[in-house]
Amino acid sequence: MRPRSRSFSEMSISLSAAPSPAEREALRTPRSPPASYASPPLVGALIESLSFRSCGFGRAASSAFEKEDLRLRATLPQRLRDAVHAALKARDPSAGAFALAEAPGVGGAAANPWFALAPEDAPENPLVAFVNPRSGGRLGPVLKTRLQELIGEDQVFDITIVKPSEFVEYALGCLEQLADSGDHSARSVRDNLRVMVAGGDGTVGWVLGCLGELYVQNREPVPPVAVIPLGTGNDLSRSFGWGASFPFSWKAAAKRSLYKAILGPVSCLDSWHVVVSMPEEKEEEQELNLPHSLRHLGECTFYDDGTAEGELPETILCFDGVFYNYFSIGMDAQVAYGFHQLRDEKPFLASGPLSNKLIYAGYTCKQGWFFTQCISDPELRGLTNIIRLSVKKMDSSEWEHIPVPSSVRAIVALNLHNYASGRNPWGTLKPEYLEKKGFVEAQSDDGLLEIFGLKQGWHASLVMVELISAKHIAQAAAIRLEIKGGQWRDAYMQMDGEPWKQPLNAEYSTFVDIKRVPYRSLIINGADR
Repeated sequence: MRPRSRSFSEMSISLSAAPSPAEREALRTPRSPPASYASPPLVGALIESLSFRSCGFGRAASSAFEKEDLRLRATLPQRLRDAVHAALKARDPSAGAFALAEAPGVGGAAANPWFALAPEDAPENPLVAFVNPRSGGRLGPVLKTRLQELIGEDQVFDITIVKPSEFVEYALGCLEQLADSGDHSARSVRDNLRVMVAGGDGTVGWVLGCLGELYVQNREPVPPVAVIPLGTGNDLSRSFGWGASFPFSWKAAAKRSLYKAILGPVSCLDSWHVVVSMPEEKEEEQELNLPHSLRHLGECTFYDDGTAEGELPETILCFDGVFYNYFSIGMDAQVAYGFHQLRDEKPFLASGPLSNKLIYAGYTCKQGWFFTQCISDPELRGLTNIIRLSVKKMDSSEWEHIPVPSSVRAIVALNLHNYASGRNPWGTLKPEYLEKKGFVEAQSDDGLLEIFGLKQGWHASLVMVELISAKHIAQAAAIRLEIKGGQWRDAYMQMDGEPWKQPLNAEYSTFVDIKRVPYRSLIINGADR
């Protein structure tokens, strides 16, 4: 049965309703920790400094104290944990209330004695964690076990078993129902909850996107997110002080990361909504394999506002998603797509950041990135499928057409300063250059995307080592790409490291629309102060 037809303008309105001034102010104001929890405890360090270190007594006492302290700070009351897991198991938010009515306060205390330390009123800093076991080689499952030891099994989720969308719909929905019924502990947990994500940028984006639905649907405050970097690039975690990769001394680092997640200040991050509108063709619909960061919307009606150059079908298929760092189209997305295909088929080859980068390097050569000048057909050197690139600048409602340089093989729309494992391809531009080009200094919450191009592999290599900047194309508050099939019947795209192969139609155009989501995501800053 075909999905119900939806208007493209209706979708835009549903995601673009501006929040009220009070809501905007609430989102701008970080939720600071209470004064009584201004810093991690010093008692453990004092025990260690005054005890017999050679016997290991001090370290054991300090570790036990910190573990108890973490649980007292972050662990939900037993009855709320029971309710949340009942809702997840039944896939029904109301199941949590029935669980409380039938067996209030009874649950996992016998299985895990640490739960007895959790107070039956709400903690000051409630925390849940998601771990992606496929990120970071074999460290994901080990880290999951460590986090469960520190804050309890009931509050650490395997993202392949409990998906973020399920957690938002059922677990947070359960807390919302309990809070509305007058449960003060549930209301406190709902309002002060923080989320830790152990994974790469794609995993973090997945969680942020699902939490963002909470705001879109209910106008509820979005829980802030902390990051344990386990992926290959980890550009989002670098940007907010969480580092490039999880250190070798991961047991101690896990404990420090939890304290940072509980007590760290909150920063704002722009989120960007992507809608891809493509001609409806059954064959292409079956071939389209989207990453988890995108979702099918079914049939839509596309309304041309005068920017389309190619022919438009009456009915199109749409899918959408949200990104936080970058969207790209071209050769870099094709390389990422090849890597992800290999990792899915032979996961043992992608066993860690070093091996991942070596595989990436191999694909850049295989795909011809470094041999552009050797290709006989000059038309294959550029993004010839792009008919038109249009942008809206800040405080402007008019589309401006931007020419795509023929030498460019990849176009990237970047939100953060970090791309491709911490590089800054946009560069630190001088004030006179900014004024000449009509640009402003790039920020992660300025409502603008920096659009740049990468040429052949040699140019990209010099950009990656920051000897030169990428090809500056534009700064934009909204972007529209019109693409049409030709000599190439597919276009490779990716957002936040999640690639897909987009089939193209030789007769009708495909459109990619990008605009800022009306709320800002909240990221916990992990930088040491």
